[in-house]
Amino acid sequence: MSEVSENLKEVEKRIRAACERSGRDRSEVSLIAVSKTKPIEMIREAMGEGISVFGENKVQELVAKHDELEGNNLEWHMIGHLQRNKVNKLPGRVKMIHSVDSLRLAEEIEHQFGKADIVADILVEVNMAGEESKFGLAPQDVEPFLLKIANFNHICPRGLMTIAPFVEDPEENRKIFADLRKLLIDIQDKNYDNIDMTELSMGMTGDYEVAIEEGATFVRVGTGIFGSRNYEKG
Repeated sequence: MSEVSENLKEVEKRIRAACERSGRDRSEVSLIAVSKTKPIEMIREAMGEGISVFGENKVQELVAKHDELEGNNLEWHMIGHLQRNKVNKLPGRVKMIHSVDSLRLAEEIEHQFGKADIVADILVEVNMAGEESKFGLAPQDVEPFLLKIANFNHICPRGLMTIAPFVEDPEENRKIFADLRKLLIDIQDKNYDNIDMTELSMGMTGDYEVAIEEGATFVRVGTGIFGSRNYEKG
C-alpha cells in the first residue's frame, strides 16, 4: 500500500472519529485533498482511493492539473489567495473559490464568470485571528461585504472560510473555529435576500479534527495526505 493510501485511511479514520465525538454525520464533512506542489501521479493515487475533490493554491497549477485530468469527474477548489488578473482562467475549471476577500476581487469574478455565463460558488475569507500576514476580511466587515455582492448575478456566496494560525496544540484554534461558525449563524439568522450560506471551510492537517467538532463542512488536508510539500522544481 502506498504512503498516500495509508495516509488517507488515517485521515478518514480521524474525520469519522471527530464526527462521532460531535454528533455529526460523516456526510456533513467534505475532505479537500490539497495537492499544491504535488505531482499528477500522487493525485492519481488519491483518486484510486476514491478522492475526487482537490484544492490548489495557485491558479497556474490548478489550470495545468485540471486540464491534464479532465474527464475524471473531479472537483477543483481554489483555496489560495487569488489575484484579479488570474480570475479569467477559472470559469469552467473550479467548483468553488474559497478565498474571496475584497469587493474588487468579487467584481472581477462577477465579470469573468458573467462572460462565460457561469455562476461562481464562493466562500468569503475571514481573518478571524487578525493576523497581519493573512488575507481575509475582518469579521465585522463580512456582513457589509455580503450585502454589496448579494445581487451579483454570477456569484453565489456559499459560506465562510478561514486560515487559522499555525499552532502546536490544535485546541488553541478551537475558539477561532467556533467564532467563525457563530458569525455564519448570525448572518443566517438575519435572513437576507439572496444570501443563503451553509458552508464552513476551516481546518487543515494540524487542526482539522477540532475544526470538524466546531462545525467545519470542508477541511483542507495536504501534508496529512501527501506528506511534506516539495517546492523544488524539476
